[in-house]
Amino acid sequence: MAAKGEKNVAVCNMKLERLLSMKGGKGQDSYANNSQAQAMHARSMLHLLEETLDNVDISSSGNPRLFTVVDLGCSSGSNTVHVIDFIVKHISKRFELAGIEPPEFSAFFSDLPSNDFNTLFQLLPPLVSNSCMEECLAADGNRSYFAAGVPGSFYRRLFPARSIDVFHSAFSLHWLSQVPESVTEKRSAAYNRGRVFIHGAGEKTAKAYKKQFQADLGGFLRARGQELKRGGSMFLVCLGRTSLDPTDQGGAGLLFGTHFQDAWDDLVLEGLVTAEKRDGFNIPVYAPSLQDFREVVEADGSFVMEKLVVFKGGSPLVVSEPDDAVEVGRAFSSSCRSVAGVLVEAHIGEELSHELFTRVERRATRHANEVLENLQFFHIVASLSFASTSRN
Repeated sequence: MAAKGEKNVAVCNMKLERLLSMKGGKGQDSYANNSQAQAMHARSMLHLLEETLDNVDISSSGNPRLFTVVDLGCSSGSNTVHVIDFIVKHISKRFELAGIEPPEFSAFFSDLPSNDFNTLFQLLPPLVSNSCMEECLAADGNRSYFAAGVPGSFYRRLFPARSIDVFHSAFSLHWLSQVPESVTEKRSAAYNRGRVFIHGAGEKTAKAYKKQFQADLGGFLRARGQELKRGGSMFLVCLGRTSLDPTDQGGAGLLFGTHFQDAWDDLVLEGLVTAEKRDGFNIPVYAPSLQDFREVVEADGSFVMEKLVVFKGGSPLVVSEPDDAVEVGRAFSSSCRSVAGVLVEAHIGEELSHELFTRVERRATRHANEVLENLQFFHIVASLSFASTSRN
């Protein structure tokens, strides 16, 4: 088994954006079936999204008959469909209250090329006919916007200049474009020896992760600064942390830096993978602090931060019987696998990946009470609009 795993090409040597995706399909470990917590967290932040949408200038120049919304990092579950529907209905209501005939709406669902767009498109409700488009805007079970998928990294340009009215991105910007090269380079001072995540790592490793986050978020802002219309707005949500210490990754740290980390160590101790193989794998996630996020936005200079807060999202696990340790362990393992399983399989193969997540489940089951008590996510929530002195 170990030999088979060793033949797989390491993730660090692959183009991450051609590989990274949440687990597709509709199976037990799929993102579609393990994103209920994200849905609850998103619902709890709808009042903040409404504030951002109320800042959009619906009388701004451009095509007055078309309003375009984008969800960046849409993944393959129903959450993205619900948020686009919410945005379209809210903006349509604003037009109605202002006595302006609503325009047609266009929505782009964007994610990396490896995303399971097929499953996503199957979740889209049918498009209402032009004859009843306006009347059906608030109707359940219908879609009142034209939809399209846009594959590509949101750290680069994806859309024509000044073509988008609203950008929405939730639970995605903490994913880095790549694992910092120095983190998996054995001769580097930032080499993350013995670990598969930044949580609990050394200072130089943490600095490498932070530098990568700064470069990625900077690229994201530059791209959106060219694509967003004047008067448009962005609503961004990503995993965050309350600690100033970047090696304390909060909820992300508990998800990937405890039982997931220990499961990798189990495979090494059992001789199923080598220590070098383990050390060549790192989760490309960085949960920023408010200050981390603010520094990048201010350095870019194109946007005003209408709101920048830390929001307590709660646990990423949804269990029907909290006292059932087996269910808690299974939910923890499925949550890990739904977001990192594709990367793990690419690094050590399907058989060893199954072994790894089996051990994750066993460990989380043994520590079920601790998991439920301590696994809490915090989110950075940012509402951005163009600065009057924008460079773009």
